Amino acid sequence: MTPLLQVQGVMRRFGGVTAVKQLDLTFSDGELLSVIGPNGAGKTTLFNLITGHDAPDAGRIVFAGRDIAGMPPERIAALGLARTFQHGRVFANLSVRDNVLVGAHTRLDLVRHSPPIIGPIVELLLALVRPQGVVRQQTALEAEIRDIIGLFGERLLPRLDHPAFSLSYANRRRLEIARALALHPRLLLLDEPTAGMNETETAEMLGIIRTLKQRGLSILLIEHKLDLVMQLSDRVIVMDDGAKIAEGPPELVRNDPAVVEAYLGHREVGEVAGEGRGAFAAPAPSSLSRLDLSRDAGEVFVR
Repeated sequence: MTPLLQVQGVMRRFGGVTAVKQLDLTFSDGELLSVIGPNGAGKTTLFNLITGHDAPDAGRIVFAGRDIAGMPPERIAALGLARTFQHGRVFANLSVRDNVLVGAHTRLDLVRHSPPIIGPIVELLLALVRPQGVVRQQTALEAEIRDIIGLFGERLLPRLDHPAFSLSYANRRRLEIARALALHPRLLLLDEPTAGMNETETAEMLGIIRTLKQRGLSILLIEHKLDLVMQLSDRVIVMDDGAKIAEGPPELVRNDPAVVEAYLGHREVGEVAGEGRGAFAAPAPSSLSRLDLSRDAGEVFVR
């Protein structure tokens, strides 16, 4: 079976810093693959390269049989690849409904069949005239949008006509995912979807992602909350300093010494600290099963 996504020997440099180093990644249709690693490991840079928000200095990125490396983001989105961002991005002055409708833009008949150069003018004219075909598709989209927002239950449905700027931080993150789903993506990239959420909100998001996975959606996930990663993932890739240092099933990766060292440093350092360097010192665990990473606090907590 041909992989849905292939990343082959991808490299990205920023001046003297190599953010992604000769990275290879293969992703199968229907899989949930998590990318984890310490802050600054190159995870979001990898997402930017895959989605066209940045271009690699070397290597190939093949999605659904097409080389998309360096392709503009809007063309990649039209192929069925949607994403959310590490720092949530919504259209603050648009309603919840309209934010989600934006995600369906590339699916509209008037967009897909518009001439390349005068397309925006044609879109504007059709929006003003509103022929029957446009009205029918708009009505169908309205019903679909309610179904998508319904995935988030009472968090978003009662706020359908509220401006996005009035939403809580967690609801803006939910809205961003709803907008990505409106694209009907073949592959959904989620960049830290639970960042800044409390335990209840994180549990709700875990349930939503699990539902999407059960529906057969292919998901590439960046996440710092390792309990969530271990519960959801089919495979896990670990990055450190721009390179892939481990790959495999969650249980195998969890116990990989190189992965533990990437998060905590050499184990011996933790053991020395645990021998009496203060009441707050703790011995380094032999696996990630006891770790909870909080990106917002910039700390690693040993439970």
